Amino acid sequence: MREFSKRCIINHSLYGYGLCVCYGVAATTSNAVERERLMQQQITIGSQAHKELMCRFFIDSHVAFDPATVCWPALRTEELERLCSLPFWAEAVTTERMTACTIQALAPLQTDPLLHAAIALQGLEEQRHAALLQHLTSYYGIPVPRQPAPQPPLDVEWAFLCTGYSECFDAFFTFALFAIARDTGFFPSALVDIFEPVMQEEARHTLFFVNWEASCQAQRPFWQRPWHLWRGAVGRGLQVWHRLQMARGMGGQGDFTLKGHQALSTAISPRRFLQLCMQENDRRLRHYDARLLRPRLVPGIARALAHFLP
Repeated sequence: MREFSKRCIINHSLYGYGLCVCYGVAATTSNAVERERLMQQQITIGSQAHKELMCRFFIDSHVAFDPATVCWPALRTEELERLCSLPFWAEAVTTERMTACTIQALAPLQTDPLLHAAIALQGLEEQRHAALLQHLTSYYGIPVPRQPAPQPPLDVEWAFLCTGYSECFDAFFTFALFAIARDTGFFPSALVDIFEPVMQEEARHTLFFVNWEASCQAQRPFWQRPWHLWRGAVGRGLQVWHRLQMARGMGGQGDFTLKGHQALSTAISPRRFLQLCMQENDRRLRHYDARLLRPRLVPGIARALAHFLP
């Protein structure tokens, strides 16, 4: 599994230097001038070139591994108690399974072979995340109630939009929580090595989603764009409202990112936590082609709040 983590970092780092496959140029090209020229080319959102760039980046940075073959490390008693005390395992498994179901329902609707391949691959990765969590909870004896298999949504595109917006929020905060758990030793280093590539996959998912959404908007006829913009605004607004409810204690049990923050209970100010979220988000996304759009809503909210929070 450590070797898998190394390969994941290497594969992702290639994109930081323009070594991705785009415009028909091989990823292994040694022509530095040509690579620089490609990186400076403008991309029109919604164009064939943009579609190829976002899909090829996603497909080519995929790292294959089987959750069933992961060697889970032996934990000391206090490490196992900390792991079992985290309150979000059941919700995390359920969320990943539902996310996988939604994305797998969207893939067959794609008429473009490259988009179909990229979205199907994301569905596979989300299913793999759920399987990895299930193997972890089973191996360490963490009770997770059995849930029926999730059913595909009736409005698949709307469900994918909501899922994508939710992932943009969850990933942004999870990156910082993972960094805290890693740096404080809350998570043993062996578990950090296993889940580090999963964190990077989540970064890839958010990057692909924001480019997919922008591409869909740009390709729609002008008379359809207001409706698409309205759906997007509602989806984003629902996610913001949901997070505000949780932050104010109005959202019941909350989601697993909020529960994770509560469980770590580290001595970090709200401002410093948001700054760490922005740092980790930038660190994980900076490896990829600068022409790809980045998530802006959640970092923008965090940046604004950081000016006022203690």
